[in-house]
Amino acid sequence: MSAIETASPHASSWSASETAPRISEDWLSVIIGLVIFVLALAVLANVDLIGWVVTTSVWSNFGQALGTASKTYAPLGGAGALLATYVALLVVLSAAAVALKAEVKKFALAFTAVFWIAYASWVVGSYANFAAVTPAELQKFGISWSLRLTNEGGFVFALIAGLIIANVFPRFAETIKEAVRPELYIKIAIVILGGFFAVTAAGKLNLATSLLLRGVAAIIEAYLIYWSVVYFVARKWFGFNREWAAPLASGISICGVSAAIATGAPNPAAPSMKAPKQKATSRTCSRRSGVMLAIDSFIISNCPVSTEIS
Repeated sequence: MSAIETASPHASSWSASETAPRISEDWLSVIIGLVIFVLALAVLANVDLIGWVVTTSVWSNFGQALGTASKTYAPLGGAGALLATYVALLVVLSAAAVALKAEVKKFALAFTAVFWIAYASWVVGSYANFAAVTPAELQKFGISWSLRLTNEGGFVFALIAGLIIANVFPRFAETIKEAVRPELYIKIAIVILGGFFAVTAAGKLNLATSLLLRGVAAIIEAYLIYWSVVYFVARKWFGFNREWAAPLASGISICGVSAAIATGAPNPAAPSMKAPKQKATSRTCSRRSGVMLAIDSFIISNCPVSTEIS
């Protein structure tokens, strides 16, 4: 404890209240997600408010790579849509940074780097020789081979980018850490996705029934069987403690990265999670930043909301 804290017992509590977020991350995610979802719903009234969002397609000619989510905004072009998407996300997430009492300027600069790395990875991953799958696509693009990764090959390139930055440019990884907020991005995406499914299911009774039955089956299978088995194996056979076994079980049984992050999120009221013993070096931290950067790249590059709600 410092001399100032010793002299003033209220110093630490005052400092904590000064830096406490104006709103919790959970509620902030709900608000942002719902605002975007409501804007998307305007298309039901033949008013397209977010059709300018950029989309990425499989391409062999770079001019085919980017486009707008709606044909209404086609004159904007792929480059214009990408720039508009960047500006919109920057404004919204910088406002979120203000609400969370983060350093806005630092966040904006870091987010700019993360956004462009993410979309560069996504575009490269959509190249025809990486992403084309069917014989028809190979013929369409005039190519004889493909790795058949689909456009989700962008995830692989985002991961590679994160690992390279973490290991080769650790200072840069540390600099952009302010924008590495996978929990916030995932929560916003989940709210948007949930709203989209709700509208789709409401418009189609058969789909709603199917989703309900599949949901019940998935709950029984994922939560009651897979989760408990993986948790048991991790604890009993591999000797993991609860803080490590739970995210592992959630990631394998439920929904990969998002479930693992949600389950493993630190609880301020709980003791800190004990990681396996290792030297706490700045390089270790930068490697973690690189992996988180890759996760953010996945989310940012694959979260534009489709305005085509049937």
